Amino acid sequence: MKISLDSIKELREQSGAGVMQCRNALDKTEGDREKALKFLKEQGLLKAKEKAERTATEGLIEAYIHIGGRVGAMIELNCETDFVARTDEFKQLAHNLAMQVAAMNPKFVSEEAVPEGADVEPQAACLLRQPYIKDQELTIEDIITETIARVGENIKVSRFARFELGEQAKEE
Repeated sequence: MKISLDSIKELREQSGAGVMQCRNALDKTEGDREKALKFLKEQGLLKAKEKAERTATEGLIEAYIHIGGRVGAMIELNCETDFVARTDEFKQLAHNLAMQVAAMNPKFVSEEAVPEGADVEPQAACLLRQPYIKDQELTIEDIITETIARVGENIKVSRFARFELGEQAKEE
């Protein structure tokens, strides 16, 4: 089956995958763009799982201050190399995650960070489980996984802090 360049281009724009990956996906799915997109997402999840154990000690700290200056957040986002940390895609991910923290006020990065016996709703309290504020169909974990598949490196949220004017830190 002959795959048109327009089909490859459209799939590439939708998925962010490379040209050859898009072409191969369209070949495997006999030109069905929806099936090819699903195939690429599954491949991305496999890549992300393979990279999950790799050390991520580079990265950046991103700050977001909401309009009016009453709410702000800082997040430490890590990757494997400083090369990826300097890319626009990684910087945009860090910015969007800081914005998510400011807007949704999570308490923990993931369910593993929740203290034993704590009575919390994981979807609300854990950043990685929250619906993404820019696309409610996706979770933060989905967004990070998609980015891992595109950049080819492990990405982890190490920590974050949220500040709201007038709120005092609780001393424990």
